[in-house]
Amino acid sequence: MSSPREAVLTDSPSLARSRVWLRILAAVGFTAALAISAHIRIPLPFTPVPITLQTLFVLLAGVALGWRWAAASVGLYLVLGAAGLPVTTAGTLTGVTAGYLVGFFFAAVIVGLIARADSSIWRIALAMAAGTVIIYVCGAGWLAILKGMVCKGTLCMGVAPFLAGDVLKLAVAAGLARAGRPVWRRLAENSATLRD
Repeated sequence: MSSPREAVLTDSPSLARSRVWLRILAAVGFTAALAISAHIRIPLPFTPVPITLQTLFVLLAGVALGWRWAAASVGLYLVLGAAGLPVTTAGTLTGVTAGYLVGFFFAAVIVGLIARADSSIWRIALAMAAGTVIIYVCGAGWLAILKGMVCKGTLCMGVAPFLAGDVLKLAVAAGLARAGRPVWRRLAENSATLRD
């Protein structure tokens, strides 16, 4: 049971505002991480889609920020890309990777809805696996439409080359989500307006 003094401190408007600012900074930080990681890429000769670290940050954002703030973070990234800023691998949202980029948004939301920082490692991994599937569906689906490919070709170019790497990124993201639990919890605790 908290003392009256603790209740006053907990409900302090300035404390709530500071947590909002911390959440905003964290969301912008994930946006920056997405932009930077887009340019750390490995091109593959048999597919127009490069390997990047972006999915790691998308999955981690969902757990760390919760679905609303993760959506805001990835949404900001997509707006910057649509505005023509060099934050995406293709520079725009109309290239071959556009489906994956849009998939990032939905993946961050789904991951944030399924898991929180205090969830079990298995729930976090399940949430991230669901997010990864969403990225594949959006990305490979757009690739199929753009290139006029059949299902087998889409899987060969848009999914198969990335499976092993994405399993590794999922494991790293889940580990970071669990390791950073005190930090993620601290951003949201004691403020009803920040709860997801």
